[in-house]
Amino acid sequence: MRIAVAPEPSEVVAAAVHAGGGSVVAVTDQPDGLVWLAPSAPDELQHALQVAPSARWVQLPFAGVEAFVHAGVLDPDRTWTCAKGVYSEPTAEHALTLALAGLRHLPERARATSWGRQGGTTLYDAPVVVLGGGGIAAVLLDLLAPFRVRATVVRRQPAAQVPGATRTVGLDRLDDVLPGAAVVFLALALTPDTERVIGARQLAVMDGQAWLVNVARGRHVDTDALVAALDSGSIGGAALDVTDPEPLPEGHPLWQHPRCLLTPHTANPWQAAQALLSRRISDNVRRFAAGEPLLGLVDLSAGY
Repeated sequence: MRIAVAPEPSEVVAAAVHAGGGSVVAVTDQPDGLVWLAPSAPDELQHALQVAPSARWVQLPFAGVEAFVHAGVLDPDRTWTCAKGVYSEPTAEHALTLALAGLRHLPERARATSWGRQGGTTLYDAPVVVLGGGGIAAVLLDLLAPFRVRATVVRRQPAAQVPGATRTVGLDRLDDVLPGAAVVFLALALTPDTERVIGARQLAVMDGQAWLVNVARGRHVDTDALVAALDSGSIGGAALDVTDPEPLPEGHPLWQHPRCLLTPHTANPWQAAQALLSRRISDNVRRFAAGEPLLGLVDLSAGY
């Protein structure tokens, strides 16, 4: 199986292709498949596919494919796969880290210069809400299980129950399940239906001690509404690995807010991500050659 790697060559990815039984060729050399390593650059990908019309399968590097969807690059004539599920473990681990840091007031204490007041909330036996029903949510629920949380999952297909969740509801029930949650986790795909899924109304119905944890996409949250909610104290705080805009500009009020914890899109550190992505590429090269179903198929109708 002849596989091109673009837009730049990668020894690590080439090794993964070889491990799957494939050979690495140039984009101009009529490849059967294409491994695209740029997280976005849809125009460049479109050009690469014009150069390599023989590529029947395209592997994208991250779970989020919204940039390619919006650009109209994902055509139905090819099979498209992404890194859906690949980075679930490190991302869920980061989400739990952010939640515990928020509940224990670590943003405030990390900036403190005096002993200060006591405070903090335990995660044990707490109600939580998880937006998303994919791989990150599944791993996160496993991590939360020892804390005996009562987890409500909010997802596009509520009929499909998620193991570890107390209940599963649709997005139309979001405002109903937010009150009382100690933590609201965002671990869902970005689509037109989920853009600004957390806005002023949702923040208003959350509890005053609740923490919002976002390891998905920045555009899931109305940033101005979030700043207003933090300023008014209507929620306990926000722990964000992603922001809108991203990167967050210098001087933005979230940087200095005492109830906000920011990490620079590092829920999936590249050192760990490389090995995980390589494993997915090897698996899919082998499956593609054998005519078996590929992992991480993009649902073109759903947009992820």
